[in-house]
Amino acid sequence: MSESVACAVVNNNDDLNKILKATDRVITLFYASWCPFCTRFLPIFTKHAEGEGRRFVLVQDDRETIADNYSIRIYPTVLFFEQGVVSKRLDGVPGVGLDENRLVEFVGSCP
Repeated sequence: MSESVACAVVNNNDDLNKILKATDRVITLFYASWCPFCTRFLPIFTKHAEGEGRRFVLVQDDRETIADNYSIRIYPTVLFFEQGVVSKRLDGVPGVGLDENRLVEFVGSCP
């Protein structure tokens, strides 16, 4: 597990579970480095993570093994966890991905 300026970056279930147990509310971006929509969305997500005063986590899932635990079928997908349980989700649109407006709305709807 490594820390960036705005977000922790994890690539396995153990590290993600540690964060979810240690933090009441977490906004996570599940992505894969091979996904062109993720590559485009990643800087948008990290920009909004800076200065938010909330916990943001990047979950790099290149082998698509972590996503199965959360019924993720498309990358990128943003999940909001409360007490370690998914309480909101923002799924990417096939062939489009996610955009900044949808992320802003989603983050704003999370307590």
